[in-house]
Amino acid sequence: MSDNKPYDLLLRGGHVIDPASSINGVMDVAVRDGKIAAVQKDILPTSAKESIDVRGRIVIPGMIDTHAHVYRYVSGRFGMDPDLVGVQSGVTTVIDQGGPSCMTLPGFREFIAKTAKTRVYAFLSSYLVGGLEGHLYPTLYSPDGINIQAAVDAAKSNLDLVRGIKGHAEIGGFARWGIKVLQMSAEIGRKTNLPLYVHFGQLWGLPKSGANGEDADTILERVIPELRPGDILAHPFTRHPGGFVNREGEVHEVIKAALARGLKVDVGHGSHFSYRLARKALDAGIVPDTLGADMHGYNTHVPPPPGTPAEHADDEANPFFGQAKFSLSQAMSSMLALGLTLEQVVPMVTTNAAAMIGKQDEIGSLKPGLDADVSVLADQRGKFLLRDNEKNQVLAERLLQPLFCLRAGLRYDATASILPEAIAA
Repeated sequence: MSDNKPYDLLLRGGHVIDPASSINGVMDVAVRDGKIAAVQKDILPTSAKESIDVRGRIVIPGMIDTHAHVYRYVSGRFGMDPDLVGVQSGVTTVIDQGGPSCMTLPGFREFIAKTAKTRVYAFLSSYLVGGLEGHLYPTLYSPDGINIQAAVDAAKSNLDLVRGIKGHAEIGGFARWGIKVLQMSAEIGRKTNLPLYVHFGQLWGLPKSGANGEDADTILERVIPELRPGDILAHPFTRHPGGFVNREGEVHEVIKAALARGLKVDVGHGSHFSYRLARKALDAGIVPDTLGADMHGYNTHVPPPPGTPAEHADDEANPFFGQAKFSLSQAMSSMLALGLTLEQVVPMVTTNAAAMIGKQDEIGSLKPGLDADVSVLADQRGKFLLRDNEKNQVLAERLLQPLFCLRAGLRYDATASILPEAIAA
């Protein structure tokens, strides 16, 4: 084969959806030197050294998981192999939510971000201990466990890696320490000019709503005034108290006003997701901007790290137990099953996700000259059962499953052991 062909690789005949370029149709995608070289119709197959037939497949910019937990080993059972949830699941970029802190960020850079085949970013934890197993050691997550200036300095010195701040607004923390921790996290966000990603919904068991006079249904209205445009409200569809839907089953009135002034919403699927409450929020016009899978070692069936105590090694006994296998593309299928269109869902894992971290000029698009990060998905039609963590089921007529991805032009097949199998209805 001649080496003077203009392209190294050609993806032929797929349904290409690239919101950043307003492309939605059957196209070919050409790659040269690890970069997108062209996206157009009917590129000659003989113009590339290698050609892959992707007819009938969906071809989109490399998927971005906005809520990952990949500080493996350091964050205990939470941390997963970044490539397992990344390129081996058809995802080219993962954003770790609160794994590293100002104390542990150097290790995250050296042993996670540098070694992964997947592109890795982080939202820095406001807590000194980072994303350790807080349900085991809740006293570490008090205001005394935050050093605002240290977090600001670490973030500003590592902006190539740190693209936001992770904070919590859940009833357990509020019952212990009130709003102080969230206010400190918001101050870190302001001083770094980075978005704050706020966890809503109960996190680690006790104390619950009512403890120390705290009401989970008041948290949102107290937190939102502390936030800035671009800050992110996570887990809108949580089954836990303190989310977007109150105990009366109504969407909090403050949400629409918050979105109107520029706050964003990330699904943060994981163990929190409820089809029942998602339906209520969507019916109220709350459409998320981004879609994080929120997989970790407690809600996804992966072996616990060596040395894990027996009482924390059993999936059935852990406080987050949910689906044994999951993926970002399965989360996309959930959104489709709830009535959103593919054209609404694809931006959640591409353009919107890239904008969330201020990287829209580098990732989340198939524009020529950008790194050739591409996800190729099977689009199965039929009747499939999807289940949430309340054990509710929905009938999906469309199931997206990853086949392979390109990360800077290199191919990675979707071979992750955590990828779920289709369950026919």
